[in-house]
Amino acid sequence: MPATTMPPFRVLGLSPDTVDYLTAWNLQQQLHAEVVAGSSSGSVLFLEHTAVYTAGKRTEPQDLPDDGSPVVNVDRGGKLTWHGPGQLVCYPVVRLADPAAVKDYVWFLEEAIIRTLADHGLTGERVDGRSGVWIVGDSDGGGRPRPDRKVAAVGLRVNHGVSMHGFALNCSNSLEPYEHIIACGISDAGSTTISAETGRTITPADVLATVQEHFAALAPGHIAPVPQGLPAGTADGNATTRTLVEGTPQ
Repeated sequence: MPATTMPPFRVLGLSPDTVDYLTAWNLQQQLHAEVVAGSSSGSVLFLEHTAVYTAGKRTEPQDLPDDGSPVVNVDRGGKLTWHGPGQLVCYPVVRLADPAAVKDYVWFLEEAIIRTLADHGLTGERVDGRSGVWIVGDSDGGGRPRPDRKVAAVGLRVNHGVSMHGFALNCSNSLEPYEHIIACGISDAGSTTISAETGRTITPADVLATVQEHFAALAPGHIAPVPQGLPAGTADGNATTRTLVEGTPQ
């Protein structure tokens, strides 16, 4: 059998070099077309976005920001969410090992996050009926109950067996933008960050290597291996940010 490899990691920009949402979305679409055509392996994109609200296909009028902030309508699943500085975003534009096993692919993304949280002393969990990764309800230092708190969102689009969009892990971002929306349409829970839960500042740059390590370890069986020699995606999406890091998971 010919030797195979995994699609490369590409870091498009981390604070202060945040990436405009439409620039990254355009890049994803171009990469997706290349992977579908069989001309490239695709890429696993990592970045921090310039602040933006995005609305998935299931967003309803009552989900929109109460302060009139603009919203970008996108082609992923899910409802309304926020992206911005302090949040590590991962967009794997890759061919799935089994196009019918989308739930297993979501499990893989969630598991990479859960293992990253564990490395920082946090217990991330899946909650039945709710997407993403959560810190389940507990009590604060004064014994007051706290609700479930979402620490990472997952939203995808899979077309022709190739995935777009991905996950967003709250690291050191402000939680103020969530006060203006019902994040992901869930009204009886909150949002949190790694920094808020640990009591120390942990940025996307601090967790990037750990996320990549767990992603690479879990990828076999979920992401289709790429025949050696097939190039990574060439699309640059007219990006104004440069590629800071590019490597292949081992």
